[in-house]
Amino acid sequence: MSLPLYDDGVAFGLLNGVLFGYLLESAGFASPRKLTAQFRFSDWSVFKVMFTAIIVAGIGLYAATSGGLMPANGIYIPTNYFWAMLAGGALVGAGMAIGGYCPGTSAVGLASGRLDGLFFMLGMLLGTGLFASVFDWIKGFYFAAKGPDAQTVGQLFNVSNWVVLGVLVVMAIAGFALGNWFERRLGGPLTADELNGGGQPIVAEIDVIGIRTS
Repeated sequence: MSLPLYDDGVAFGLLNGVLFGYLLESAGFASPRKLTAQFRFSDWSVFKVMFTAIIVAGIGLYAATSGGLMPANGIYIPTNYFWAMLAGGALVGAGMAIGGYCPGTSAVGLASGRLDGLFFMLGMLLGTGLFASVFDWIKGFYFAAKGPDAQTVGQLFNVSNWVVLGVLVVMAIAGFALGNWFERRLGGPLTADELNGGGQPIVAEIDVIGIRTS
């Protein structure tokens, strides 16, 4: 047996997608409130879940390549283009902060019956089409500030993969501690009732002066 199971093709990819979506929904990420709460520093579930996934995936990949289940060259390592990464990261981050979804969680939101997930996905498709239509005009910027060719972090700094994993674990521990500190001071993680639209509602009152909330 070898990893990933390419021979199973679409079926294996579909299984992974279903499992990934189930875990995202179980973590509460089908609600846009989770992601916007992360940007307000009041709920660090997104950071905790995703950083844990990074560490588990890193250890799993290291074990798979070391144990012969996956060839070292079986992992695609892209070449970084730093200006494109900065611009794209800023735009994606702004979209996530405004919409409350990332591409994966918008699909989970839609599958959970949230109409805003559909509109987010439509906007994502339109944005992808717009990018493709103007790519020839901006490809000079896109390919500017090229980084090292297809290097891992360990190769870039000439250190063992275990050193990289160790640094990630230390970063996770520090991030978890910082997140817990913010959560204690800003109201803590959102409850299931709050994610489902429960809790104290916001009531808008309109008068001759304007709109006020209570």
